[in-house]
Amino acid sequence: MQLIGTLIVGLIVGFIARALKPGNDSMGWIMTALLGVAGSFLASYVGIAMGLYEAGQPAGWIASVIGAVVILFAYSMLRGKGKD
Repeated sequence: MQLIGTLIVGLIVGFIARALKPGNDSMGWIMTALLGVAGSFLASYVGIAMGLYEAGQPAGWIASVIGAVVILFAYSMLRGKGKD
């Protein structure tokens, strides 16, 4: 049940990140959910490294969206769409 909740939250975070980043990022639902989940993981690890979160504590919504936007920018740069 926790996995389904994580994927739903990841999907929401991924949609928010795609809405905030300018440009056309054509990806499906699965990639959007993975983007959101990866953004949450990135935000958690950075937050732990900076002392904002304890180990095992999940990142908040805003931090997760910021992490997803960072990953989306990196993804766009790797695909060559960042030069538009």
